[in-house]
Parts: sequence; C-alpha cells; structure tokens
Amino acid sequence: MEYFESNNIRNIAEVIVERLGWNHIDLERVYFMRSRGSRSKNILARIHGFSRAWQKALSMNPHYIIEVIEEQFDKLNREEQEKVIIHELLHIPKSFRGGLSPHKNNITNRKVEKIHRIFRREDSM
Repeated sequence: MEYFESNNIRNIAEVIVERLGWNHIDLERVYFMRSRGSRSKNILARIHGFSRAWQKALSMNPHYIIEVIEEQFDKLNREEQEKVIIHELLHIPKSFRGGLSPHKNNITNRKVEKIHRIFRREDSM
C-alpha cells in the first residue's frame, strides 16, 4: 500500500469542524492521508489513534490519522464523502487523548445523517 498526505480531505474536515463547532478537535494534531492499493472492497476510510503508551514512549501529545481508501472513497459524491469524514471525526473523543470512541451506541448511520443535515443547513446560510 502507498500513503499520501491529503490536503483536500483536510480542507473538507476543517469546514466540518468549524461549522459544527467541534472545538475539541485540534486539527493541528490530526493528519489526513490517502491510501492506495488496499485489497479491501468495503472500507471507505479508517481512523488511527496514538495510544497513551506511544505518547509516553515518544514524549508526544495525542495525534490522530484519518485515512481514506482512495479506490473506494473517490467513487463517492461530495455529500457521501462528507458523511464518511464526519463518521471518522466522531471517533475522536471529546477528551482528545489519543483513544477512539467505539461505534456501539455512539456512531450510527442515523447520527451521521443527522449531523450531516445540520452541517448542510449551515452551508445554505
């Protein structure tokens, strides 16, 4: 697999974070990558946390990586791409400590759709 920094994914995420007022997300410590060459046909994107053990070992603050699987993600229209990015951003807990929020009772399609509608309403103002 190959990995590339992705400014266009960062730009979408910056707009989402700003419009939704997600001030707990420090975008200076979130990296946005595209990967190419994945064999997965069902995964559009994934998020990687920076565990407390790594933070301690390297004397670094928490960071996150949001990776989009280029072959799958690029097939989506803009609104679906926004939903995927919203979904991944929801995995970042309010504590921003390097861990990840689980799907169970927290990240659902219904919640992503609702947040996306709020985001889009802000777009039309």
